[in-house]
Formats: sequence, structure tokens, C-alpha cells
Amino acid sequence: MLYRVQKGDITRAGKILADAFQNDPAWSKIFEGVSHREKRLSANYEVAIRCGLKYGEVYASSQNLEGIIAWVPGRYADMKTWHLLCSGATGAVMRIGLNVLKRMAPVYKPVTEYRREYMADHEFLYLLVFGVATELHGRGFGRKLIDAVIEKSEQERLPLLVGAGSEDNVKMYEHFGFRVLEKITLRIVGLPEWEMVREPQV
Repeated sequence: MLYRVQKGDITRAGKILADAFQNDPAWSKIFEGVSHREKRLSANYEVAIRCGLKYGEVYASSQNLEGIIAWVPGRYADMKTWHLLCSGATGAVMRIGLNVLKRMAPVYKPVTEYRREYMADHEFLYLLVFGVATELHGRGFGRKLIDAVIEKSEQERLPLLVGAGSEDNVKMYEHFGFRVLEKITLRIVGLPEWEMVREPQV
């Protein structure tokens, strides 16, 4: 049984996700030369968690928060400023820093454009964030979380979209029935991201 993440868990959950993504290639480039990298990355994931709590669902493998997963309906895949304000994420956005935010927007613009075009006029679920604390990899926490969002996708008969930032993550998602839609080069950083989908099987 999963634990539904509460507002009181947000700060800790953000730190756990920052740990999970500490070696992510794109984030390493975006945060290159930036001070207080870990705190800013944690704030970035606090934003994702708050948006998930407001517009979708956020779960952890247990109250110990070994791993976190959040998903939202497709119409919230690309959060607008109004959505961020309504989710209470303003403080976390400020802690990310304007210089980092200016880097992020153009980097991920091709991904946003592709997703909007591919899923235009279609309902889907979007896997907003998914990660397990680095020291706890290989213990089944990730499978437990992924199984939950797949079950949701099957129940609602909606395709499930996710972005993968490394070939290892692509292989992991393929193991769960996802397939690659498009390999996109992120602007400025020149790194690939794979847009993937899993169609409901029932």
C-alpha cells in the first residue's frame, strides 16, 4: 500500500528527489556553475510535488519516503504561471533562482512543443516526476510506484506519457511497457531526452 504524500512532506520529498536526480545529465548542465545547487534542485522538485498535489496525485512508497511519484492529467503537463501560483509553489520557484529559470525554459521548449503537438486534443496522464533515493535503488520501491501509475492509466484507459533523460531510464521504462515516441535534442545543453508512452492494455 502506497503512502499519499502530504503538504508536510514536501520539503523532505524535494530533497529525496534532488538526491535521485543529482547526476541527471540535463540538470547537471542547467545548474553548472550555480551556487547552492542541491538546495535549488530540491526547490525545483518541491514545485513539481506541489503541482502534483494540487492537480494530480503524489505518492511515496511508504511514510519513510524512499521514493516519490507524481502524475497529473495531460492538460497540466506544462504548468502555466497561474497553475504555479494556485499550487502554492511561488516560494519554491523563487528559491530555484531567476538565473536557473531562464536557463530551464529554452532547454525544455522542444519537449513541450512536441508533447503539445503529439497529444493535441487527446486526454492522457503525464508522469510529472518519479525517483527513488540513490542508496535505496534495487529494493523494489521504484516498481511499487510505477505499478501504481500504470494501474491508474489502465483504470482510466488513458495513455501514460513520460520523459526519460538517459538511456538507462529508457530501458527501465521499456521494461514496464513504454515505447519511445521521439528522441529530442534539448536546446542549449545539446543533450537528448526521449519522450515515451505506454498505452493502456485493457
